[in-house]
Amino acid sequence: MKKRNLLIRVLIAGGALVTGAQFSRISAAKDLASDMVVTGPELYKTYCASCHGLDGKGAGPVAAALKNRLPDLTTINSRNGGTFPEFRIGHIIDGDVNVVGHGTRDMPVWGDLLPQHRDDTLLKLREHNLTEYVRSLQK
Repeated sequence: MKKRNLLIRVLIAGGALVTGAQFSRISAAKDLASDMVVTGPELYKTYCASCHGLDGKGAGPVAAALKNRLPDLTTINSRNGGTFPEFRIGHIIDGDVNVVGHGTRDMPVWGDLLPQHRDDTLLKLREHNLTEYVRSLQK
């Protein structure tokens, strides 16, 4: 009898966890759908294109005002032996790798991506989507 009661309690608790997780996903999807930019192309256009250009070749409208020539984002694969360095690009996007033109980790050019402004799940989703979009620019 004790085993049966324990099993019933475990099943009820498990059901509550699954229901809670589903509710969280629905709530997160609703929050993401509201006014937050999350797709790779939208993120790129919002945070990167002014410098790197819509085509990723480094000739955005701000590029001429910068001291250093911007890298051509469409040649990342070729500059890395034909492999897209996903983790390195992700770390550049999230500020873990210091890129002078992007600013410090405390105040990167794309401040809305900072973890203190967004939850970790949204931050990781945005980083992933932007990384995948940069991957899609490869020649």
